[in-house]
Amino acid sequence: MAVKISTISALVVFLALLSLSHFSHGELQLGFYNKTCPNVEKIVFGVVQDAFRTNSRLAPLMIRLYFHDCFSNGCDASLLLDSTTSEKTAGPNLSVDGYALIDAIKDELEIKCAGFVSCADIIALATRDLVNLASGGKARYEIPTGRFDGRESLASSVDLPGPQMSVADTFEMFEKRNLDLTDMVLLLGGHTIGVTHCSFIKDRLHNTQEPDPAMDPKLVKELRRQCPENSKQNNAINLDQNVSSSNIVDASFYKQIKSGRGILQIDAQLATDEMTEQIVTDLAEGDDFLARFGQAMVKLGLFGVKNKDTGEIRKSCRSCKNRFCTA
Repeated sequence: MAVKISTISALVVFLALLSLSHFSHGELQLGFYNKTCPNVEKIVFGVVQDAFRTNSRLAPLMIRLYFHDCFSNGCDASLLLDSTTSEKTAGPNLSVDGYALIDAIKDELEIKCAGFVSCADIIALATRDLVNLASGGKARYEIPTGRFDGRESLASSVDLPGPQMSVADTFEMFEKRNLDLTDMVLLLGGHTIGVTHCSFIKDRLHNTQEPDPAMDPKLVKELRRQCPENSKQNNAINLDQNVSSSNIVDASFYKQIKSGRGILQIDAQLATDEMTEQIVTDLAEGDDFLARFGQAMVKLGLFGVKNKDTGEIRKSCRSCKNRFCTA
């Protein structure tokens, strides 16, 4: 007997919540701060909600910050450290933002429960809350805490996938972070909100012979107006070209890339590469993206976490407390 997709989606959410109710991974656990800072999630959400009301762009900014921090050296807030040679100064991180929100949350937590909550956990919790707010309250997921802040941040150690890489090469990088192929497709679904810039897609629009044949000709025409071939302006381009959903975390991203309306080359390839085509189809036709995206974000948040022996709890997220910090 056929089971309705909505029933499957409900089952996915139920099983995810059931498994997380007893979640523990190393020293990470749900409710890690129950004794030291019992209202941590309420405090974080309060600051995030106020900020989101005045700037909805914080959602894609924080998703990107979370990804860039975790992917290079683990989820340890090393991206937040200020230095002339820190991760912040690496090329792919120059356009990362969201630091002021982290500072605001840290300031509030230092008033309410000083010295207990790590900057790495602040990133994880704030990102979760912004994903939920940008989905209209449909995507809240439980995320374990207990991360400590890293003591090393070097631009030379930044290792991130580029938008023009192949699916196979991109997956190789994800696999090294204990993320499977489905996790990769789900996490790239973070491109459901946010922007890129003309410099990253001009080769798809102004090829010497013809524009990328994988791109919808109507979209090519639209984007050529926004990204003229010889313009010095590096205009921002919505990754989701659907006006009604460009600021909403939803599954429209997968529907669009199946229709040849992927903006970045890697996004477009997801829909046609034999490694990922079926995963994209399932997400485009199903209604469980939000639940599965949350699970993938949790899984990403397990990579390279530091403990009390290898990390610290910073007083300021921008500088190390330990004198042996390298940044």
